[in-house]
Amino acid sequence: MADTEAPGHHGCASRLLPRAEGWSAAAGEPSTAPGGSEGSVRGQTIAPSLLLAAPAAAGGRPASYLCCVSVHIRQRGGPCCSAGSAPGRGHTEAPPRDIRERRPGAGERGAGRSWDSGGPSAHLSLASSPQWAPRLCGAGLRLFVHVANTAFGQICLLPLLMRLNNFSLMRSLDIHEDPTFIPEVAAEVTGDKSEAKSTSDVIKQLIDARSDSARNGFSFKGIKDYLECYRSGKLTPSQVAKNIIAVLEDCDKSTPPLRAIVQWDREQIMLMAEASTTRYRNKCTLSYLDGIPVCLKEELKVVPYHHRAGTVYLGTEPETEDATVAKKLREAGAIIIGVSNMHELGTGTTGCNPNRYHKIPRNPYKPNHFTGGSSSGSAAAVAAGLCPVAIGTDGGGSVRIPASFCGVVGLKGTFGRISCHGSLPLSYSTVSVGPICTSVADAAIVYSILAEPDPLYPYGLKQPKATLSDMCAPDLKGLNLGVDWTFFKACDAEVLSICEKAVEHLQSLGASVVEVSLLEMEEARVAHVICILSEMRDFLQPDFNKHFQEMNLDTRANLALACQFTALDYITANRQRTRSMGFLREIFSTVNCILTPAVPCTAPRIYESDLLTGSSDMSFTVRSMRFMQLGNFTGIPGIVVPIGYSTAGLPINLQVMAKWWDEAVLLRIGLKLEQFRSQTKKPSIYYDILA
Repeated sequence: MADTEAPGHHGCASRLLPRAEGWSAAAGEPSTAPGGSEGSVRGQTIAPSLLLAAPAAAGGRPASYLCCVSVHIRQRGGPCCSAGSAPGRGHTEAPPRDIRERRPGAGERGAGRSWDSGGPSAHLSLASSPQWAPRLCGAGLRLFVHVANTAFGQICLLPLLMRLNNFSLMRSLDIHEDPTFIPEVAAEVTGDKSEAKSTSDVIKQLIDARSDSARNGFSFKGIKDYLECYRSGKLTPSQVAKNIIAVLEDCDKSTPPLRAIVQWDREQIMLMAEASTTRYRNKCTLSYLDGIPVCLKEELKVVPYHHRAGTVYLGTEPETEDATVAKKLREAGAIIIGVSNMHELGTGTTGCNPNRYHKIPRNPYKPNHFTGGSSSGSAAAVAAGLCPVAIGTDGGGSVRIPASFCGVVGLKGTFGRISCHGSLPLSYSTVSVGPICTSVADAAIVYSILAEPDPLYPYGLKQPKATLSDMCAPDLKGLNLGVDWTFFKACDAEVLSICEKAVEHLQSLGASVVEVSLLEMEEARVAHVICILSEMRDFLQPDFNKHFQEMNLDTRANLALACQFTALDYITANRQRTRSMGFLREIFSTVNCILTPAVPCTAPRIYESDLLTGSSDMSFTVRSMRFMQLGNFTGIPGIVVPIGYSTAGLPINLQVMAKWWDEAVLLRIGLKLEQFRSQTKKPSIYYDILA
């Protein structure tokens, strides 16, 4: 889901609309679901993209005061903060595991009890579904968005959805920890002064040793394959560029069109390729990425393309300044083949973007299925062979979800590890930039070039030096892999079966599997929704008022929902972030990583109506983000690696998450995880640029 930086909270401070007479369901009043209990309301599973992938209005232009309404109706149970609260803890100290108060909700008013943080909500939400989660498209989507942006929608409909989907959870909790607004973590100071093998030596070893995929026929063409062609003289970067241009002309004339790259320029591609060809001829290449085709998500500034971020109204003029990652790729000699498609403004996890500039990118494995989002075109471009490397942004799984649905590798670095400067500042506390690649080795190469402090980006300035230590170790001995099996199993049976076998494979390489307990996951889920939607609404408030009719339907609905969150919701959500980061510190004191499936299901199907109006599938959005949100909320890094396929032939990936700044262990485990898949299947749409 979506992506990058913006100070402050949302702008929903206009006048409040009067509450309808006799209407007693307060917007923020936590209550149990109809016929349910406290446990059942905690059990509901819905996420930020949820309505973040909802719809938009048909024709009705929202008055600012309607769209910006925030309904603040407190429970009858008492004040927003308990009197005499214990002083807050700074976020450098792990929060206590045992005490946190829950304010009385409907059906238990005045109960005022405390509960163990590992108890009621630790796992109940994982297997349940939202109370209200229709798939909306066409006229139904238009109607929903229209109503959502009226007084009735703001006062009645959206508050009801908030309750049914447990988005009011934060309002029932008194959290005493101080809030953590930015999940930036200081690097650990270690006493180990031993000299690790240099990064360049590790990369050379990876390139020399990689011969994985040819064993069973098809293999994706990666960085190594391009370098071999250039070094042997079989092909030059200029010849490769001509092949790519021919493919770009062809792939969007096909039926259906791929729609992976949405802006490209023949002259720009050839200029970079010819410069690289000259460097190879003179034996003075700039890096391992010299001559390697790459694309960047349209959310990032790339000269001379339009910085549209999936919209029809942004980027009216060609960009004149590169984002930091684009600049670094140019300095490394890469050939930027264009900018890639994305879910409008990063507000969804399908990649469904029906507007005239973008259209819906197709999954190379099954063109009638979605790619995932929001870095949809980046994943499609890599899986279809247009380039071995693409760059995306990840605020709620936006790199890892499409990489998983398209059967390639996606890496989300630690928050601040790779500069977000030059990316549209949508959500400043949840987003990381990361590569999507054909292999873990390729991801390591790109990571080693992009990961370093950027004076233009305030987060990550004090990060430790990026290394690839022990990545090429022959086994996984000495590593403890953490698994919360209740959380792990909250996925489709077919996904679970393959993921469990992949964990056994890692065990067979010497790793120990340790059962861990991921506490307060429902609270973390809701808190992540509040943070990302509030920050997006803050940044996009002027756009929502000025360009409402030009936005996709689901974007309008997501921003209408975002207006329901209050400043208190946002602060409480960031108090929860302090707790969640504290729990992870404890877990990472005993294990090196946490394993989960990447996505609980395979890529969903595209329907005809999606091509015209887009769609909103609350249930899918919630499910697709289930294993992703913890990484975005707390800032820890994660990698997804393809491990197999469903019976329908759709890719399945496993996710590995590690402690802050320890991407090296992710890459080490990911390299071994690649060995698990017995066969790599060729996508239905695949272009062999080197043929």
